[in-house]
Amino acid sequence: MDYLYYLANASLTLRVAEFLRLGKVPVRFMTVIHQIDGWVVRVKMEHQLSSEQHGDFLAYMNELGIPYPSNIRVQMALWSLETGQSPVDVMRRYQVAIVSHGHPDLEEIEAFRKQFVNGLGYCPETLA
Repeated sequence: MDYLYYLANASLTLRVAEFLRLGKVPVRFMTVIHQIDGWVVRVKMEHQLSSEQHGDFLAYMNELGIPYPSNIRVQMALWSLETGQSPVDVMRRYQVAIVSHGHPDLEEIEAFRKQFVNGLGYCPETLA
């Protein structure tokens, strides 16, 4: 099962990563892509969730963001990551900013946010 969502800022993205790290759902991997106007988060489950788990997870994700109708560039980048291509190669090929791919990792998201803010000299709303 796949869940693809758009989140408005880094704080919401970190909340999703923290929730997934708690182990309430069987996560295979989480991919985080930063875009100028927000964040794209893909969560792939290890196996199909029960209808109750699925409903609960959808409710949680819908509270934080909206389903993301991906474009072909994002779809190809996500597929390439899933097939084992390196994030650096995928970023070069599809011109997307891959923040994290694999086990939900709060540290990678925080490091990206800090580095981006330091480079800009201010904190845009999407990185709050």
